[in-house]
Amino acid sequence: MERPEADMKITKPLSYKPKKSFSKRLGEQKELIIITLPFLLLLLLFSYVPLWGWVMAFQNYKPALGVQHSDWVGLKNFAELFKDKDFYLSIRNTLGISTLKFVTGFTGSIGLAVLINEVRNARFKKAVQTISYLPHFVSWVVAASIVTSVLSPDDGIVNQILISLHFIKDPIAFMGIPGLFWGILAGSDLWKEIGWGTIIYLAAMTAIDSELYEAASIDGAGRIRKIFAITLPSIIPTIKILMILNVGWLLTANFEQVYLLKNSMVMDVAQTLEIYVYNLGIPLGRYSFATTAGIFTSVVSLILVLSCNRLSKLLDGESAF
Repeated sequence: MERPEADMKITKPLSYKPKKSFSKRLGEQKELIIITLPFLLLLLLFSYVPLWGWVMAFQNYKPALGVQHSDWVGLKNFAELFKDKDFYLSIRNTLGISTLKFVTGFTGSIGLAVLINEVRNARFKKAVQTISYLPHFVSWVVAASIVTSVLSPDDGIVNQILISLHFIKDPIAFMGIPGLFWGILAGSDLWKEIGWGTIIYLAAMTAIDSELYEAASIDGAGRIRKIFAITLPSIIPTIKILMILNVGWLLTANFEQVYLLKNSMVMDVAQTLEIYVYNLGIPLGRYSFATTAGIFTSVVSLILVLSCNRLSKLLDGESAF
C-alpha cells in the first residue's frame, strides 16, 4: 500500500565541505605565522640548540680538546653527582626556597587579585594595579640592593622602626641570620612579583558572568560570601593551569635573587642547585660535572610538570596540555 503524500518526507542532501589541506590552512594563517616566527626562532636558538652540549655530561670535557676529542666516561659523572653531599644540600635548599615562594606567591597573587576586583573606584583600582606591578620591571640587581638597604643593621628602615617602637634595643643583622634567609627571599620575591601575578587572575575574574553576583545578592549573600561561592570557584581552572606550569620551576629558586642576596654567613641555606652548577662550571672549571647537575634539574622539572598535568587530567579532566 502506498504511503500518503503527507507522510512522505523530502530530505535534502547535506552539504559536504571538503577538509582543507595543511598547506591551504597554513596559507590562511600566514600573518599569525609571520608574527610568531621570530619568537620561535629565538626559542629554538637559545633553548633547544644548546641542548647538544648535554653530551659533555658523558665526557671528561676539556675546553682545549673540544667535544669531539674529549674522553668519554659514560655515567661516571652521574655516579659522582649522587655521592656528593653538597648536591643533596643544594636540593634541600632549592626545594625549601621554591616551595615557600610558590605558596606565598600563589596565595598573595590570588588574594590581591580578589581585593582589587572588589574595589569599585576605577581610578583607585588602576592606581593599586600600577603600583603593585611596577617592581616587576626592576632588575634583581636594583631590587637586591633595596632589600639589603631596608634590612641593614646600620641605617635600615626596618631596624629603625623596631627600635622606635621599643620592640628591640639593638639593631638586628637580618641578612646574616640563616633562619631568616628563606623568609627574606620569599618576602622580597612576593613584593617584586605579586602585582604581575595578579594580571591573569584579574583577567579570569572579568569573564565571570555578572548575573551570578546579581542572583547571589537577591539571595542575601554578602561580599565575603560571593568571593568564596562565586569568584574563587570560577577561577579554579586558571589556578590549576598556572600551578601545573609553575611546578616545573620548583628546582629553580631564581639564581639572580639568591646569588645577589646571599653572603658567607648564610651559605648553608643559600646554596641552591643553580648556584651549585655555577660554582662547579665557572670557578672550578668542572664543565662535565656541572652539565650533569643541569641535566638532572631539567629532567626532574619535566617529570614534575608532566606528572602534575596527568594527575589533574585524571582528577577532573582539565589539564594545561
